[in-house]
Amino acid sequence: MNAKIDVFPSRGFRLKPAQVPETVEEVLSPEERQTLIARIKRLLTEQDAKLVAHYYTAPDLQELADATGGYVSDSLDMARFGAECNASTLVVAGVRFMGETAKILNPEKRVLMPELDANCSLDLGCPADLFNAFCDQHLERTVVVYANTSAAVKARADWVVTSGIALDIVRHLAERGEKILWAPDRHLGAYIQRETGADMLLWEGACVVHEAFKAKGLRQLRAQHPDALVLVHPESPADVIAQADVVGSTTAIIQAARDLPAKTFIVATDNGIFHKMREAAPGKRFLEAPTGGRSATCVSCAHCPWMAMNGLRKLAHVLATGGNEILVDEATRMRAVTPIQRLLDFAKTRGKVVLGNNDA
Repeated sequence: MNAKIDVFPSRGFRLKPAQVPETVEEVLSPEERQTLIARIKRLLTEQDAKLVAHYYTAPDLQELADATGGYVSDSLDMARFGAECNASTLVVAGVRFMGETAKILNPEKRVLMPELDANCSLDLGCPADLFNAFCDQHLERTVVVYANTSAAVKARADWVVTSGIALDIVRHLAERGEKILWAPDRHLGAYIQRETGADMLLWEGACVVHEAFKAKGLRQLRAQHPDALVLVHPESPADVIAQADVVGSTTAIIQAARDLPAKTFIVATDNGIFHKMREAAPGKRFLEAPTGGRSATCVSCAHCPWMAMNGLRKLAHVLATGGNEILVDEATRMRAVTPIQRLLDFAKTRGKVVLGNNDA
């Protein structure tokens, strides 16, 4: 196969640092924390609700989801859990596209979020109107979009993928002779192209967390910890991925920490994942891969500022008031569910439980 890679020529869709909110973590006294946790547990029962939380959210939210019969995972697996559980309300602690995906797959359920303004740089950097125009210019290509996109962008896609199964799906499409239009993450798209040799045209987007990891700093940290293994999410730049011992989704990174014999790991993904990594591999040491540092050269500093918008106070408020409901118009939902269902069906036929992004 004659592999080809290209990038959408305009760079105007990538967010500027000023468009990224400041990361503000919730600060609670021990007494307030315990009071809120007790209140949330009561409200979850009263509202017939389950809490589904992403790996990148605060430990309090992850622990609360686990303790109340909810779920902690990556984005599409969160949505799949919502479809399988009996609760009439889902509370999604994560970012907006995750709430939308939950609603797309569970239209009969009420979907709430602690913070509707919790967004994603990849989603924001791929506006549906501009993406539709891009697709219109390349109608001969199969449109494959990452889970980190809006319902409207998913509605234009032929396939939705996660980082855990993107390689398998793109390889499958390439073997059928299909040319790919990929969005939105250019680093993940380039990694997939290198691994599969597929003919891919890439949207110009990037995650503010993963793009901040620095290859030079990583080399220096590896020299200081020669026995450490490097775990990298494929949304990272190519020169960071090149130093990885394991490249994979959030779920794959957690599994590697648990299963590999190393005692120290350098991790290039959002540091919110460290909570589950420490649970999965107690006694092991996890180091953040270097970013630009907490200065003007670092926008996110290894933690998504939108994920940080989730907290116990907002969770208690939304359960008490019923606010922040996610709604997706039915025409968009019906179009968006088709490429998501293709992903689910593909994973099932391959015997893979790989619903993992962001996996964002």
